Amino acid sequence: MSDAAKPDRPDEALVLEYDFDAPPAKVWRAVTIPALRERWLPNSDLAGAEPESTIAGEEVRYRLRDSEPPFRESHVIFRIEPNEDGGTRFRIIQQACEEQTRLPQPANSNCRMMRAAA
Repeated sequence: MSDAAKPDRPDEALVLEYDFDAPPAKVWRAVTIPALRERWLPNSDLAGAEPESTIAGEEVRYRLRDSEPPFRESHVIFRIEPNEDGGTRFRIIQQACEEQTRLPQPANSNCRMMRAAA
């Protein structure tokens, strides 16, 4: 098992890598079947229970939401591939969502327009 250090900049990703004895198909079921995933990644931590994207058997992406203010959102990507020992190499990649998608944007520019005197 190897862990990457926490990123210094928000645009970088936090990457964790694990090797499991279980075959890739079993790990895939654990991250994609809601009843199994709920045991270690509860729906309450997700911005939506359905994955944002999936590459069958290889990668699934969910959107997470912090439970406390300021309610930051991030993407977590699970990558699965066979390892050299017949088990599974499992990568967890967490990236902050872009600021524009997390925060509501103003309906106007919130600045005053200069007008010429008549």
